[in-house]
Order: sequence, then C-alpha cells, then structure tokens
Amino acid sequence: MDEVPENWSRGMAVVAHPDDLEYGAASAVARWTGQGKEIVYVLVTSGEAGIDALAPSVAGPLREEEERRSAAEVGVSGVEFLRHTDGQVEAGLALRRDLAAAIRRHQPEVVITMTFDLTPWGQSINHADHRAVGLSTLDACRDAANRWLNPELGEPWQGVTAAYVNGGEATHYVDVTHTIDRGVASLRQHQAYIEGLATDFDPDAFLRGAAEQAGRSVGCGAAVLFRRYDV
Repeated sequence: MDEVPENWSRGMAVVAHPDDLEYGAASAVARWTGQGKEIVYVLVTSGEAGIDALAPSVAGPLREEEERRSAAEVGVSGVEFLRHTDGQVEAGLALRRDLAAAIRRHQPEVVITMTFDLTPWGQSINHADHRAVGLSTLDACRDAANRWLNPELGEPWQGVTAAYVNGGEATHYVDVTHTIDRGVASLRQHQAYIEGLATDFDPDAFLRGAAEQAGRSVGCGAAVLFRRYDV
C-alpha cells in the first residue's frame, strides 16, 4: 500500500453528515493542514434527522455548529452545508450539480469523500446518504471539468488530480501517528450526536484502536486508509 502523495496544496472533503469525517479522515486532515495545506469541508446535509430525541429543526443547527467546532480542531475554517434533506439524499443530477459547483468554487487539487460500498464494514449496510454522496462526488469531479455541463456555474475546473475515498477496500494510507490526538478532539466536538447514541461510545478508544490497527498493516504507529481514484 502506498502513502497518499502530499505534493498538493488545496483539498476539498465531501461527506453526507456532520461527524462523517471525524470517524477517521479528520486525523489525516489535521496532518495536511499542519503542512500548510488548505482544506474546505462540504457537508451535503446538516444531519438533522440523526438524533432521535431532537426534532430536525433543533438538531440541524446544533449539528452544524458542532461540525464547525470539530473542523476547527483540525485546522479547517471553511465549512459549507448544502442542506439536502438528511436521510433522503439522491445520487442524481441535482446533487452532482451542487457538488460540481462547489468544486468550481474551491478549485481543489485533491477531493476526499466517503465509501459508497454497500457493506464496507462487514455485514452492516452503509447508509443510503453515504452511498449517494460518495459516488456522486466522483461523478462531480468529472462534471466540474466539463465546460459544457452546467456552464451557468462558471468556468470549468480541471485541476482535480485524484479523489480519495475513506472506508472500504484501501489502496493508500496516511500516517496520522502525530495527529490522532487532534482527530479524537475533533470527534469529541460532536457531543450531542454522541450522547444521542445512548451507548458507552468512547471516541478515543474507537479512533485510536482503528488507526493503530491500520498502522500495523502499513508499518507506522497509526494510519487512516483510503482508496484512490484517478481523475
């Protein structure tokens, strides 16, 4: 398995819900922002349907604020919410258009997103929103580069060189031995969501255990794994 190349300066991370990045990828983001790279987060929903005890009108703004604090823990100040409906995200032209618009606005060289596999973690079925967003993000990289698609969104951006998908079968890794603590701090900012799980979930044990297991497989103290797609 190869290390993710780091000869780039601008990245964009796209996920479905607040907290999706914090279950692993944020530790890699902390490494990259520490190198001076500029990363922006694009959240397709506000996660408003994710806390059973809170109405969406309450949970949505709360989770957006938690995500902004979470992003700040790993050096990210730019956080956008597209506000598609949580739990009803569709992998269609509307989502691809919104994501292509974001790519043209931010002009990333690297795009980070989430797995769209049906069962990337064994028997557990991946959330429908995750699947829609992950696949649509890859499609949007191509859409953003085509000047004849959605010309009203501005000039095409053809500078995305690769997309990295977190979760599922991996081809690349990022050594997060020195940034795993920041990743844990980032996940801890999702306090309302974690409390809503009504379990004994421990962010430190969960993240550190997964990162150390991945690290052993590639020969470092802690790692985050990605699958690379050339764009």
